[in-house]
Amino acid sequence: MRVPRVLVLAVRLALAVGSGLMLAAAFEPVALPWLMPIALAGFFLSVRGVRPRVGFVVGLAFGVAFYFTHIVWMRTVGTDAWIALASIEALFYGALGAIVPLLSRLPFWPLWVAAAWSSMEFVRSGWPFSGMPWGRLAYAVADTPVAPSLAYVGATGVSFALALLGALLTWLLIARRGRHLLGLAGIAAVLVAVVAADVRPWQAEETGRINVAAVQGNVPGPGNDILWDHRQVTRNHAEATIQLAERVRAGTDEPPAFVVWPENSTAADPFSDGADNAAIVSAVQSVGVPVMVGGMVDGGPTHIYNQGIVWDPVTGPGERYTKRHPVPFGEYIPFRGVIDNWNFGRLAIIGRDMVAGTGKEPLTVAGTKVADAICFDVAYDDVLDDQVARGARLVTVQTSNATFIFTHQIEQQFAITRLRAIETGRYVVVASTNGLTGVIGPDGRVIARAQPRTTAVLDEQVGLVDALTPAVRLGPWPGRAFAVITLGALLFAGLQGRRRRSVVRASHPDAPDSPDQEMSLT
Repeated sequence: MRVPRVLVLAVRLALAVGSGLMLAAAFEPVALPWLMPIALAGFFLSVRGVRPRVGFVVGLAFGVAFYFTHIVWMRTVGTDAWIALASIEALFYGALGAIVPLLSRLPFWPLWVAAAWSSMEFVRSGWPFSGMPWGRLAYAVADTPVAPSLAYVGATGVSFALALLGALLTWLLIARRGRHLLGLAGIAAVLVAVVAADVRPWQAEETGRINVAAVQGNVPGPGNDILWDHRQVTRNHAEATIQLAERVRAGTDEPPAFVVWPENSTAADPFSDGADNAAIVSAVQSVGVPVMVGGMVDGGPTHIYNQGIVWDPVTGPGERYTKRHPVPFGEYIPFRGVIDNWNFGRLAIIGRDMVAGTGKEPLTVAGTKVADAICFDVAYDDVLDDQVARGARLVTVQTSNATFIFTHQIEQQFAITRLRAIETGRYVVVASTNGLTGVIGPDGRVIARAQPRTTAVLDEQVGLVDALTPAVRLGPWPGRAFAVITLGALLFAGLQGRRRRSVVRASHPDAPDSPDQEMSLT
């Protein structure tokens, strides 16, 4: 008896939703990465053998279940922002669901669908607007044997390997007799590659060591609103730095080569605001070394810059890094001229648009080349890769995260930062207003970490590294290569389908144009 199509579609949708929720559980705060291959197999199985339009609906259901759960912390910005962003990202999984059935008809299809997954992540990480990399498969592997592979193939390559593992697991589930060995061989090859990276992780000789201090000044009031008393936020960081200087003079702390303050350590322009400027100058002169200040700098009546500013005790403010990836609808409004009258939710409080930076050169701080990233910048491949490739020997991350302090966003971002340390082969110093502040080694190990919602100073010795990891050398090319491979595979699948239909029409003139495979699970 033929199973009703509606019932089979319902089964597919249920499998897709369950798989999406399982994938979300692979990330923080649940952090069960071993669920990932199972979740991916569920996704590939749910869309296999359907027409593209059905695959889109099923893939969209997967994307909604995964992404709405994964970034539920966006509700602290606004329910409207959460719904808008998660809906846009879910569409990418819908598009993937539409093309996987086509690629699944090709020989060795796990390779092509894994490439398609990596291509999807590559595209959505940079588009629309500045994209949203959150939720890439590679960002869930911080404490797994897969993590060392990041230094060799980068986040895009690791996502491909994980997607391939899920696709090969699907192949094992549906393969005809005699083909299971191919699936097992493929899984074994992926595992061997992972183990090889784990046994022989990338390492480089340190070319120097310095002390760096990261200041977490804390946020007064409710703790999740920088603007509740932004001047006290600045005073907190200044006072913590002055106390560090006193401990250094007393001999209880090692003198740092420089100090890192977080993003939004001053929410007023530190050049024009007298009170904040005085607090910064007092702290910098007291500690006697450069301080990387995180400041919101005026750009006129309609724009603002989010910058990391190297503030020297003698020469004052010098080199700056400007955040390269401001958050659309969170830090600027795309097409503002079109939607100026949409005065609701998050849009109502964004008076000025944050300008995206374009700089790729590292900062020079106390004679050391430093790659800087501000908050969400750390999730984008280009920010740190560009600076490390140009000579940065150390990485700093200036972040606020106060808005998300009561959510699991801070753990997700810290996990991404740990993976960036592995990918770049650099020590990473993270300064946050009230969490998470930490120091991370090139192997992703957490050397020191401050308790959230406290005032703390981490004064740690870190190594300097000159050598480049293979991942940094590869840069964006793996993503571009997978995109080309996916387009080529789709073109070949289209030609193959057209040839098949021609043969069917020639043999059976009365047959329909295409076989109805919508409800076939295999």
